[in-house]
Amino acid sequence: QVQLVESGGGLVQAGGSLRLSCAASGRTFSYAMGWFRQAPGKEREFVATILWSGGSPYYADSVKGRFTISRDNAKNTVYLQMNSLKPEDTAVYYCVAKTSRTGSVVSGQYDYWGRGTQVTVSS
Repeated sequence: QVQLVESGGGLVQAGGSLRLSCAASGRTFSYAMGWFRQAPGKEREFVATILWSGGSPYYADSVKGRFTISRDNAKNTVYLQMNSLKPEDTAVYYCVAKTSRTGSVVSGQYDYWGRGTQVTVSS
């Protein structure tokens, strides 16, 4: 019903920036969307979420002030602008969608997941 494809990952030096994109195919009207990440050997962790309207962006404490989530519903795309990157940001980043208007920090409450894009930050 819905497919999510992430892009924009890569290798950057500490202090650099990347912008991740998530292109959605299928209906995402009214869906909250967001990003999770997972490093090897670590649990999946919440990064950010946003409502369908673009309102109520919410961030994990570890990325507040550095990352910005946004969406363009006309393009059916969600973005994650990542600035001041740190080595601890290294992970696979996953785009997610939830079939409701409200977001969540709980991974199990999201209905659709992309395959992920690798972000590596070197020191």
